[in-house]
Amino acid sequence: MATLRTALVQINPVVGDLDGNAALVRFAIADAVARGARLIVLPEMVLTGYPVEDLALRPSFQSAARDAVHELARDLADDGCGDVTCLVGYLDYLDDEPGGPASRPRRAPVNAAAVIRDGSVAARYVKHHLPNYGVFDEARYFVPGNDPLVIDVDGVDVSVAICEDLWQEGGPVAWTREAGAPVLAVLNASPYERDKDDVRLDLCERRAREAGATILYANIVGAQDELVFDGDSLAVAPDGTLLGRAAQFESGVLIVDVDTDAPEPGTGPVAPRLDTLAEVYGALVLGLRDYVDKNGFPSVILGLSGGIDSALVAALSVDAFGPERVFGVALPSVYSSEHSVADAYDLADRTGLSIRTVPIAGIVDAFQHELALSGLAEENLQARVRGTTLMALSNAEGHLVLATGNKSELSVGYSTIYGDAVGGFAPIKDVPKTLVWELARWRNAHAVALGQTPPIPPNSIEKPPSAELRPDQKDTDSLPDYLLLDQLLDRYVAGDHSAADLVGAGFDSALVERILRLTDLAEYKRRQYPPGTKISLRAFGRDRRLPITSRWRESAP
Repeated sequence: MATLRTALVQINPVVGDLDGNAALVRFAIADAVARGARLIVLPEMVLTGYPVEDLALRPSFQSAARDAVHELARDLADDGCGDVTCLVGYLDYLDDEPGGPASRPRRAPVNAAAVIRDGSVAARYVKHHLPNYGVFDEARYFVPGNDPLVIDVDGVDVSVAICEDLWQEGGPVAWTREAGAPVLAVLNASPYERDKDDVRLDLCERRAREAGATILYANIVGAQDELVFDGDSLAVAPDGTLLGRAAQFESGVLIVDVDTDAPEPGTGPVAPRLDTLAEVYGALVLGLRDYVDKNGFPSVILGLSGGIDSALVAALSVDAFGPERVFGVALPSVYSSEHSVADAYDLADRTGLSIRTVPIAGIVDAFQHELALSGLAEENLQARVRGTTLMALSNAEGHLVLATGNKSELSVGYSTIYGDAVGGFAPIKDVPKTLVWELARWRNAHAVALGQTPPIPPNSIEKPPSAELRPDQKDTDSLPDYLLLDQLLDRYVAGDHSAADLVGAGFDSALVERILRLTDLAEYKRRQYPPGTKISLRAFGRDRRLPITSRWRESAP
């Protein structure tokens, strides 16, 4: 019986931190070696962090990344890990191409996997191109075709692939089958998306059967700007049996014993999957935490209106950083209801975050004395005074301002540019309003199940949403019921349905034309909105961009 002990490593790197990432890699490999692993598979681009975007084009970074992988190989040998085989993802480059300036030769950056053994890089596997998650233009990064790579690990042939290779017909799956290799190792940086179902497991099961090999799928974990990577590394036997699965949203090392010539294909622990709302909530917490911590902000500050959006962002923040790093500000105007401030303070009592009140009526009056605004301009002035106040406190005290707008509002432009749209990060910008309510109820129920105080005041969940910028204002004065609005927006934003499609699906013709027009005209606002965690297939800014200047309008029949 040929048993190969393997380790799938999922760690949280930082883009550009070559030394810090190498230290994480060394620590994880030492742990795996101590547990008897002979083949250690780490994620795609783990040494450089991911995605590197246009750092990939910078020769200085390319050279530093290549140097770092060779230094890592030497350090692993010094650590006593030189006799194991490690597959490490990093950025490399092809030989200099003709036609570049003499001072800066053109290099084709490549997504590479280094085979590290005995203190050196024994081999290198190169992908066709760097992946495109709304960032990369594949044509700019295309390089010649991959050469198959099959390595020997303690007498077991192991084929190597990187991420999208597994989605292609042929490629590594075909040459794994042709070579008769019993193991296919795949290095991944696969981002989280809501409603993705279990496509990774389905894909690995299908490809394992096609290749006739055990698939080892190692995925990165953590967040980089707007992307979140959920780990969820897994191993699948040639017959599609799940051998092992790592936890979601957590760093760790998954040990899987692969029996290459036995009736039983192997063994490994299988971590339970989170339910849908727990997944989304976990992604939002991780996205917020990594953005703030990796960029060195000591704390966050946000306006607390007593409404559901700011309450959810506050709960996410406390879960991400602890209450001592979260600062809330109640910013009442003459139109603010008594329960708005009361609900904001109730939230603070429940979560332990710091709160203060800064009334804005006097500041608004000072503007009004000079400008005498009315209507929408007066409403927007209040929002902009709130935004200016939060930014002033940010400058004075060093907090990062969090914008609290949701995807439904962002879609139709129901926000004030330079007002409630100010901030350095927008945790729920890809979360529709109806999902905001679902997550709030889930978080409170989760707290009750753990015997804890629910963080979100029930009144913030149950009361009708309002911007409170005029007397007795309700969101439904300007927008349809959010359940109806989100159903329409999901089809238009995510599905690219036409106005005719939407009317055919049962939506009112006048409503369709109005909402689509609002959505199209709000593109200039979305371009200026802060970054925020992507949880959907079509997040604004990253996956879906309309021309700001455009005369195309959808017409409903």
